[in-house]
Amino acid sequence: MSTEDPVPVRIEPAGLEFIAPVSDDLLTAARRAGIALRWACRNGVCELCEARLTQGQVFNTRTRNNEFPPAIIMLCRSQPCGPVELEIEEVMAPGSNPPQQVQAKVADITPLNHDVYRVTLELPRRREINFHAGQYLSVRLPGAAPSYFSIASSPTESTIELHVQAATDWASAQRVMDTFHEEGQVTLELPHGRACLASVPDKPLLLIAAGTGFAQMKSIVDYLHEAEVSQPVLLYWGVRRHEDMYLRSLAQQWHEQWPVFSFLPVVGDDDDNDWSGHHDQLIRAVLAGGHDWSGVEVMASGSPPMVYTLMDALVEAGLPESAFYSDVLEYAPRG
Repeated sequence: MSTEDPVPVRIEPAGLEFIAPVSDDLLTAARRAGIALRWACRNGVCELCEARLTQGQVFNTRTRNNEFPPAIIMLCRSQPCGPVELEIEEVMAPGSNPPQQVQAKVADITPLNHDVYRVTLELPRRREINFHAGQYLSVRLPGAAPSYFSIASSPTESTIELHVQAATDWASAQRVMDTFHEEGQVTLELPHGRACLASVPDKPLLLIAAGTGFAQMKSIVDYLHEAEVSQPVLLYWGVRRHEDMYLRSLAQQWHEQWPVFSFLPVVGDDDDNDWSGHHDQLIRAVLAGGHDWSGVEVMASGSPPMVYTLMDALVEAGLPESAFYSDVLEYAPRG
């Protein structure tokens, strides 16, 4: 390995790994890999990007000295001299961020179609609430069971975005929307979910969503866009009717402006109104994509029947089951 070759960096206890060019500081390299780190000043003063060096050595660009274990280093001022291992307690693996209950202020409610609303929430001490792209939260109302919603915003956003479908016959969602409108604040518990990204994947990624499952995928797409990934990202979004694709223009914008991203809408009305309860049309579209199933990762969001039917079809087509991710596998396991 030459002195100019990128080197591996490992973060514990999260067990996350990324590659860092020796000419980059560790904060820049980690953020390029999509790893959520606390930072502010980028000059070693705020100490938010503090880490303990447990293996290897780094070059301190401020003091011009090499640092060795067990030194406390500032990632923004540290260039790796070879393979490095760091200890950063605040960086958590998927599913390891302990859920916290927080009081959120409703900042905005915008209708997106006939029954889906974009709800923007402001959290106090937002920097202290960590989540990964693709995770979800619960809304806690007195005397009611928790209501769960995917977080539609990137982990770096200062606010939390939800896409709430509140059809007239959906009592629990209607109650949540009434609370948003009337109270102006709400108790949240977050984060939840293991089907998420704590770092940039090293394989092409297929995102497959039905209905408001798009919210989870929006968080992931925003996160990957910020990380400037080079791997292909494909989004399949299936809905029953054209009006149900409530942010189609946004997905189309990603498709047109981001070279590695492709958007493939699947709408029941395009052929007929016989939209199967198992979303067969969406699954057929995914299978027809001609993907190398041995070399991709898949993240799916939808109803349990849709997710399990999709997983079975893709595994039969050659996708390793370990490369298929969905929160359904956790909250609605097969008996």
